[in-house]
Amino acid sequence: MMSVGLVRKVCAFGASAAVLSALAAGLVASPAQAATAGPKVAVSAPKASPGDFEGSCPAKVNFASTIKVPVKGKTELAYRWLHGDGSKSKVKVIKLTGKGTKSVTVRQSITFKEDVKGWEAIQVLGPKKVTSKKGYFSVSCEKPRQDNVRTHLDVSVSASAWASPSRYVGPCTPGDKIDFVGLIKADRPTSVRYRWVLNGEVVDYGRVRVHEARKVGFGISPRHSQRGWAQLQVLSPDGAYSNRAYYKVSCRDEAPDTRVSASASVSTTSDCKVNASGSIDSTGPGRVRWTWLVNGKPVSSGDTYFGHHGGSKSVDSISSALTGDATKGGTVTLSVSGPDNSVSVSKVYSACSAPAPAPGATTAPPTTQPSVPARPNA
Repeated sequence: MMSVGLVRKVCAFGASAAVLSALAAGLVASPAQAATAGPKVAVSAPKASPGDFEGSCPAKVNFASTIKVPVKGKTELAYRWLHGDGSKSKVKVIKLTGKGTKSVTVRQSITFKEDVKGWEAIQVLGPKKVTSKKGYFSVSCEKPRQDNVRTHLDVSVSASAWASPSRYVGPCTPGDKIDFVGLIKADRPTSVRYRWVLNGEVVDYGRVRVHEARKVGFGISPRHSQRGWAQLQVLSPDGAYSNRAYYKVSCRDEAPDTRVSASASVSTTSDCKVNASGSIDSTGPGRVRWTWLVNGKPVSSGDTYFGHHGGSKSVDSISSALTGDATKGGTVTLSVSGPDNSVSVSKVYSACSAPAPAPGATTAPPTTQPSVPARPNA
């Protein structure tokens, strides 16, 4: 029996299809062969990134596959990676809980030091045995240039790079957070082969036709705080490295909504004034704007600020004179607007009137001047 190491070498140096088929026989069942009774489990063919690598070795190739598993209560997902040389990885188990179909993305990385063409597959062992289709990849290692002598016939190529944005602060959820942009310049139209290196590892590569200048790029979506750099490297026709584009990511959990509420009390006075006082409660930080309204008309407003833990604060009270129909009763409203919601609380006030006379008091009749008879003329 050939050893695993020997099998890998046979695969790496391009063994015939018959030999490779013999080595892998019985190790990878087709999806139809693997189907058995039980819950419906689906698994995608592993995707290699990069799928066809060309450049300096050692080269790191990342593989990812998605497994969809129906879950009802507690379920254990058991799987392993199947390699093109006939070997298998250790069995890994993921515990799932809940209800409905769960999607799980599994990943692995392999570093190659020489040319290789191969495939990877995923074999799910539980809750139902099923094997994915094969995901193919290739690695072509570029030999270092022996001749560094340049002539006027050689194409001159330059590269520069930058991060956009270079700093990110916020929740680290899926989706590009940092984009890296590179500019390749050539002194004549030419086909340029390039690659991107992120923190020392090759993460992307490609080939473009450059007429004077051409932009290339890629993006990353960090799941944790980090800092680092990316570099654009031109592999041919002229070896040229860009500057290092530095970046920094600070992951901060998205804070829950800050909710505000309000309370108010209202009273009227004997001289026909309405008095009102109120307070605001907040569940978190932020600026809160408040407004007092008497019968729908704003009479006073202001702002207050809450710290990280929120709390309760009083707002300025009001004392407003009532005139006209407002003396017959009405409504006082405290309207509050916070970072994530707005609320209003209204209170009804009663009619006001002039003070009533004190009990037992009498009303004096109007004073009249006695008439004086006219004096007769002498």
